[in-house]
Amino acid sequence: MSEDFGLLEPADNPGDEWETLDVSDTEADRVARRQDREFDEFRKRIKNTEQFKLQESVFDDATLAAVYKLVQDGYVDAFGGPVSTGKEASVFEALGGQAGERPEPGSDAAGGGPEGVHPEREVAVKVYRINSSNFRQMRDYLEGDPRFEGIASDKKAVVLAWTRKEFANLERARTAGVRVPEPIAVQRNVLVMELVGHADDRARRLSEVDVENPETAYEVVREYMRRLYRAGLIHGDLSEYNMIIHDGELVIIDMGQAVTVHHPNAGEFLDRDCENVAAFFTRQGVDVDPDDLHAYATEPEPDPSGAPESGSSGSSESGPSDRSDE
Repeated sequence: MSEDFGLLEPADNPGDEWETLDVSDTEADRVARRQDREFDEFRKRIKNTEQFKLQESVFDDATLAAVYKLVQDGYVDAFGGPVSTGKEASVFEALGGQAGERPEPGSDAAGGGPEGVHPEREVAVKVYRINSSNFRQMRDYLEGDPRFEGIASDKKAVVLAWTRKEFANLERARTAGVRVPEPIAVQRNVLVMELVGHADDRARRLSEVDVENPETAYEVVREYMRRLYRAGLIHGDLSEYNMIIHDGELVIIDMGQAVTVHHPNAGEFLDRDCENVAAFFTRQGVDVDPDDLHAYATEPEPDPSGAPESGSSGSSESGPSDRSDE
């Protein structure tokens, strides 16, 4: 047996019951205990706050730890009340912190400040419920997305991937020139982003307002659809319920389900977006044909060299290449 596995030789002085052991505190021990105490106090403060009493299903221990990490990292300074509550996620207002990774100076999420995040700016904190999210529907949007190949099939993994997906989609959309809430940070199932409007004066969904100039609004929406497509994305659930108006700006929201143009159901999702948008603006008195909208959204970007485009413009398979590193 010893020839097969080998045995360690005993030390000359292995020690005995009178051996002195160093059990004094290290700095790491003190830091860990302080963080545990602070987290316990944070958990009590959140759960005892009046506006969160009906949100206990949202703030399980794992979610509280994620929120606490965002607070510690400087992305959130203080929580406010809920802005919206849904089956899968709740959105809360909060005061943003002075984190190192700040939005672009002068941007909407920075509060227009010249040095990055304004300390008093309001942000939105979107918390996805791991236990009550529509697991199967999320899987339908994640499967086939090359950015999330090989994701585990359990509910927690899917919800965490969905949250990262929304953050990445928002980043890509803003880079493409689409007005969406600016993403700020993501931690597990918690997403921090720009709050469009204010909690006491929230931005209204397109379905809730009388659109004063529907022709102009439609031109903005179809241009945003085109820019998304050229950036390799399709919203997948675009309608008057996922567009908001505030201070004369039209903003696209709920980008979690947006898929790349190479998703196996991309064509079906784009067709549905076109039909929903066309139906809404037709009710507003604008003559919109979903096929014309589809053709506009998928029109190839002009070649700067002036060379003629090749291939079909109406097929998602021949659309812009996907950047799978996001």
